[in-house]
Amino acid sequence: MLVTSALPYANGSIHLGHLVEYIQTDIWVRFHKMQGHTVHYVCADDTHGTPIMLRAEKEGITPEELIERVHAEHSADFSEFLVEFDNYHSTNAPENKELSQTIYRALRANNKIDTKTIEQFFDPVKNMFLPDRFIKGECPKCHAKDQYGDNCEVCGATYNPIELINPFSAVSGAVPVRKETEHYFFKLSECSDFLRDWTRSGTLQNEAANKMNEWLGELGENKLSDWDISRDAPYFGFEIPDAPGKYFYVWLDAPIGYMASFKNLCTKKGLDFDEYWKQDSTTELYHFIGKDILYFHALFWPATLEYSGHRKPTSVFAHGFLTVNGEKMSKSRGTFITARSYLDHIKNPEYLRYYYAAKLNGSMEDIDLNLEDFVARVNSDLVGKYINIASRTAGFIAKRFNNKLHSPTANNVITEIREAASVIADSYANRDYARALREIMKQTDAANGFVAEAAPWIIAKDAARDSELHAVCSDALEMFRLLTLYLKPVLPKLATEIEAFFDVAAFTWDAVNIPLTEHHSIQAYNHLITRIDVKQIEAMTEVNKENLQPQQAELSKVQTKPATTAVAADEAAYISIDDFTKVDLRIAKIVNAEHVEGAEKLLKLTLDIGEEKPRQVFAGIKSAYDPELLKGRLTVMVANLAPRKMKFGMSEGMVLAASDEKGGPYILSPDNGATLGMKVK
Repeated sequence: MLVTSALPYANGSIHLGHLVEYIQTDIWVRFHKMQGHTVHYVCADDTHGTPIMLRAEKEGITPEELIERVHAEHSADFSEFLVEFDNYHSTNAPENKELSQTIYRALRANNKIDTKTIEQFFDPVKNMFLPDRFIKGECPKCHAKDQYGDNCEVCGATYNPIELINPFSAVSGAVPVRKETEHYFFKLSECSDFLRDWTRSGTLQNEAANKMNEWLGELGENKLSDWDISRDAPYFGFEIPDAPGKYFYVWLDAPIGYMASFKNLCTKKGLDFDEYWKQDSTTELYHFIGKDILYFHALFWPATLEYSGHRKPTSVFAHGFLTVNGEKMSKSRGTFITARSYLDHIKNPEYLRYYYAAKLNGSMEDIDLNLEDFVARVNSDLVGKYINIASRTAGFIAKRFNNKLHSPTANNVITEIREAASVIADSYANRDYARALREIMKQTDAANGFVAEAAPWIIAKDAARDSELHAVCSDALEMFRLLTLYLKPVLPKLATEIEAFFDVAAFTWDAVNIPLTEHHSIQAYNHLITRIDVKQIEAMTEVNKENLQPQQAELSKVQTKPATTAVAADEAAYISIDDFTKVDLRIAKIVNAEHVEGAEKLLKLTLDIGEEKPRQVFAGIKSAYDPELLKGRLTVMVANLAPRKMKFGMSEGMVLAASDEKGGPYILSPDNGATLGMKVK
């Protein structure tokens, strides 16, 4: 099998919503590897497009430097959440450039490429054509202000950017002009019959196939438009062959990134790339995606593969969105939580893996992370039930029987747990992890019932019953071993620790039917996991909403002003140039950045502004930045702010950062040419 997850965009951090997909895929891959199947799980950062280009420009670095930095951040987050890719690559790679150009040429040779002159908005200040999301204005339907060029977030209407009222460039603020340009199109309109058959072939979930039918229409209809696959310079991406100044639209080369990442893996491991991608391949190809990008993966992508001479996916598995406490993730409520913030506060990534698995059923339904239920379920299921089996019995094996197990007995509970393997395996294979965990917890309850009824702590009081104690505790640990095997795709790190406790090789699925033999020696039992404290949740949500508090306070002040004094208040808010010059703003180099022990919000920065000795500044930006990624960057600081004695030390200035309900804090970065110590004026 070749398995992929959607490529995260290299323009932001991984958050808990993203992790639904990667955890879902990783569980499935781990299960199949336990079955003895050959599985290659690949992914990559999606690195091209206007947003990457503009963010890099804003930060005063190259796009390549930006995507390299984000790649390191994404890789670390995935690794710590135990998402085990066989290869994690980048779409800005030579393999992807070669494959994109080869596929484009094949489509062109197959008469599936066309050119058309179109009219687009053009930013006269930045001298660039504007993507829809970089044009804003008044919604033509409900007249809401500051809406994007393709849809209104207030009324939900979709429209053409040229329909916007009073449009402006989100890049420069300039009024855009309409300008003609030649674009390249993939003739998707000619692929309707193929796609209608393919989407109804069992490749998609029923609800996904029904959704695609809305786009395709019924037999005889042709509702598809041709797909614009080009963008004009300046653009960060791959140039289209034989078309100077024209670049592949990011969604053309992004899914090809699956192939590129696998090709990179093939080079490393000596695998046969063509065997997996040729049109008559007998291998299996599975894509895990969010339902918001189903259109690209169920229409554009299979058509691209079909008409360029490649195989199509065996299945495309779409999942729903994540809500937190029943609502969309929200910065104001502190529920827009990054992967790094979770790790900083909750520490154990397997708790989230377990909770997501308990919610996922293989459909496109949204799932909810109820933080109160999260704490209760983890503490009850994992600590109170599952680990409890070992913690109540393993000590007796160590103290009374020199860590050696008793021979297996004819125990009905063990038999029942072992017979549950087929139901659990079927559930994992169908991505119905919720059903798998319900069955596992049912068997966990049975195991706990056995321990409670046998009461080894009572038996242990009578030395004459040592053989019975030995058998009871050994049987309980056999139940624990089976349950751990079943949970291993969800809790791989914990399972590895328990394998070490049992002193056995890594669990494979067929180990269900291979009990530990008499006199098998186990290791000393150590405490494995701890309960979640609700204070950890409170601290996590608090640190994720702190960036909005100053803004909300200012909004509150504005809203309480009497209308009759609004003009006077606005005039009083002005400052003079003399007031401004009192603030000494300097370009500072971040020489060092580090976490502050015991601080929820702060990073300690060492800033060089050209003085004899660097400054120490405590900045409330921990929620947004990995300290390692800040080192060496230039920023702007207030150099003449009075030093302030804090709990963690003296703070000798302040760095400037921007934030609102859309994100942040984002520290300010100077343009190219600025050097440390320069005065900002």
